[in-house]
Amino acid sequence: MALTYTPPGQIGSPCPPFSLKDTSNAVYDHNSLVGKKASLIMFICNHCPYVKAIEDRLIMLAQEMLSLGVAVLAISSNDTLAYPEDSLEHMRLRSEQKKYPFPYLFDADQSVAKAFDAVCTPDFFVYDENLLLSYRGRLDDSWKDAKNVTRHELRHALLQLLDNKDVPLTQYPSMGCSIKWKNTY
Repeated sequence: MALTYTPPGQIGSPCPPFSLKDTSNAVYDHNSLVGKKASLIMFICNHCPYVKAIEDRLIMLAQEMLSLGVAVLAISSNDTLAYPEDSLEHMRLRSEQKKYPFPYLFDADQSVAKAFDAVCTPDFFVYDENLLLSYRGRLDDSWKDAKNVTRHELRHALLQLLDNKDVPLTQYPSMGCSIKWKNTY
C-alpha cells in the first residue's frame, strides 16, 4: 500500500466526459450530472483500508446529499488482476452488503481515472451545476476515527454549492492507497 495524497484540484476545470457501467449493468455518464446543482464523483475501491475506514461516513453523506438532489457516483479503477478483491463481482457484493445508495461504476480500462487525474482511493471531485470543478479534497479532518472529526469539509463544499455560495479555496488533500495501475500506464 503506497500512501498517496491528491494534488490540488484545477478549480473551474470541466468534468471529463465518461461513460461506465455500474454493478447492475446500468450505464452512467457525465450527462447524468447535468441539471444538478452539485455532483460528487468518488474514486474508491473495495480493498483500500483508507476507504474502509471512512466507508460508513461516505454512505451517510451520500444518503444526505442524494436527498438534497446532489448526484453521487463512485468509481473503482484498480487493476483487478493484481487486486481481485476490486473486481466487478466483488464490487457488486460490496455494494449490496453495505447498501450503497449510489451507483458503483467499474472503470475496467482505467481511462476514466486517467481523464480525471485520479491518484488514490479515496479521491473526491465535486462539480457545480455547470460541471466545473469546485472541490478536490478530503472527506473530513480525521480519516481514521469518526469520533475525532471536527470539520466535515466535503459535506461543507457540497452544501455551499447547494446554497449558491462559493466553495472555500483552502482545500486539504485526500489521502489513501494509490490507484493500482495496470502496466500500461
